[in-house]
Amino acid sequence: MTTALITGSTAGIGAAFARRLAADGHDLVLVARDTKRLRDQATELHDRHGIEAEVLTADLATDEGIEAVADRLGDRRNPVDLLINNAGFGNKGRYLDVSMADELKMVKVHIEAVLRLTSAATAAMRERGRGGVVNVASVAAFVPRGTYGASKAWVVQFTQGAARDLAGSGVRLMALCPGFVRTEFHQRAGMGTDNIPNWMWLDADKLVSAALADLARGKTLSIPDPRYKALMGLVKVTPRGLLGGVTSRTGRKYGPR
Repeated sequence: MTTALITGSTAGIGAAFARRLAADGHDLVLVARDTKRLRDQATELHDRHGIEAEVLTADLATDEGIEAVADRLGDRRNPVDLLINNAGFGNKGRYLDVSMADELKMVKVHIEAVLRLTSAATAAMRERGRGGVVNVASVAAFVPRGTYGASKAWVVQFTQGAARDLAGSGVRLMALCPGFVRTEFHQRAGMGTDNIPNWMWLDADKLVSAALADLARGKTLSIPDPRYKALMGLVKVTPRGLLGGVTSRTGRKYGPR
């Protein structure tokens, strides 16, 4: 029986990972800020699948929260075999419309926490010669679109670079880049979603299945849907100047209201 630790486990993609991994027989360490939601989730997954689900309340926008999760990942007596770095959020507004405090909070959660937790997990995994890390990024990583896109671009570059450095160690790392997924993400950020076309929405459970299949195949980058693969193919051949204008207009059309 292996153990997976999931940050941001109580909603959206994190909850989908928890459901799938529990169904596959993995014990879980569930990490989020809301203790009651964590306990309810742990009880449900234990009762439904017979797995052990540990609750770890932590705010990854704080040093104390990051340190608590890093300590759990480094516990050699109760090893974590798979880390899902999923915690994240969006800010409503364009650059300079968002407060510096909120921008720095995003950098803390999307970059510093991912770096420190990945490092804690992979150090222990390399000693055992096995393990995996999925860092949840976004297709926003491939377009010029503010602090959110920039932070997710960092996640992609960091993950792929670390994967190369750890090649042959038995530790796999993969950046997961979904598009729009029906979760609490946009509601929490105060973003309107009524004007996003139906074809752009992804199902969280199907996304997780595709991501785990890509991880098993040894991929370091997963864009788990043919529609978004095609869109990202177009992005690669679009001049950066034109792309910046298009993504800015698209962000105003499909992003926060």
